[in-house]
Amino acid sequence: MRKILLPFSLIYLFITAIRNVLYNKGIFKSYSFSLPVIVIGNLSTGGTGKSPMTEYLIRLLKNNYQLATLSRGYKRKTNGFVLADSKATAETIGDEPYQFYTKFSDITVAVDADRVNGVNKLLSLNNRPDVIVLDDAYQHRRLKAGFYILLTAYSDLYADDYLLPAGNLRESGAGAKRADVIVVTKCPPALTPNEQEDIIKKLKPIKGQKVFFSFIGYDDHVCSEAGKIAVNEVKVMPKILVAGIAKPKPFFEYVKGNNDIIKPYPDHHDFTEKEIAELRAIADNRIIITTEKDYMRLKGKIPAGKLYYLPIKTVFLNNSGQFDKTILDYVGKSTANSRIH
Repeated sequence: MRKILLPFSLIYLFITAIRNVLYNKGIFKSYSFSLPVIVIGNLSTGGTGKSPMTEYLIRLLKNNYQLATLSRGYKRKTNGFVLADSKATAETIGDEPYQFYTKFSDITVAVDADRVNGVNKLLSLNNRPDVIVLDDAYQHRRLKAGFYILLTAYSDLYADDYLLPAGNLRESGAGAKRADVIVVTKCPPALTPNEQEDIIKKLKPIKGQKVFFSFIGYDDHVCSEAGKIAVNEVKVMPKILVAGIAKPKPFFEYVKGNNDIIKPYPDHHDFTEKEIAELRAIADNRIIITTEKDYMRLKGKIPAGKLYYLPIKTVFLNNSGQFDKTILDYVGKSTANSRIH
């Protein structure tokens, strides 16, 4: 199938390469800003861990800076710029931004498909942010960020992939040159230094480009508005596992036990009334365990005592201090923030 689709990938390569050249030459205009703007993104389509990386940066920065996140708001049912407030839902701002808003009450969360317009709107607020973090904006070339974090999954490195439609790449591996740091995500926790070096050689970072390695850390409890349950207890309970994410297998493997009902859905799945009714019906004598993103879409539609989610976070295999310092140095050296240091 890949061989059949390769000619179409060559057409896609030509189009994306021309677009990047036009931006690189300044023929297509890019807009930059005086305050620190950090972009998290990837070269492939989904499944690299952008949400936990965004949350990692939120935790790193929010205590010292007025922080805002700006997302597209994928699959939301609104248009234009929307600022999250007490009336926000997954339908109005998207599941991931709603997750950020729910978990971090001391930051500003906004969505706008036009990232340049979104940044300008944030800068016009009374509580103007000191730092803006954009998730999934690596290909949004109209906005020129000050710092780019490129994610690539261990099991699906961009160096091993093909362009759409033969593969999963949105643009060629040459796009990695725009990154300030590259993070290989979803690694095995026991990945050895020699294995890390082999991956670095495969990625071929340019001079000055740092490569880090991380894995997804799963919590030892599942959570709900009704409370928490230890994962070792959950494994032996009758349950339904629900996931509407790009690569759900590790989630299922972490919490599943014998005789579980496993319900995978497409990434960012918008659950229909029929599907929710089905989940309620088969959950008569079971609890439902889902991902945090799916919980944001299902919360309020399934009784709180029946619905739980598994928290996750980005954990660096090594050199987390160096990664933190790289980010903090970039933000701290910004002239826009010199007044508060």
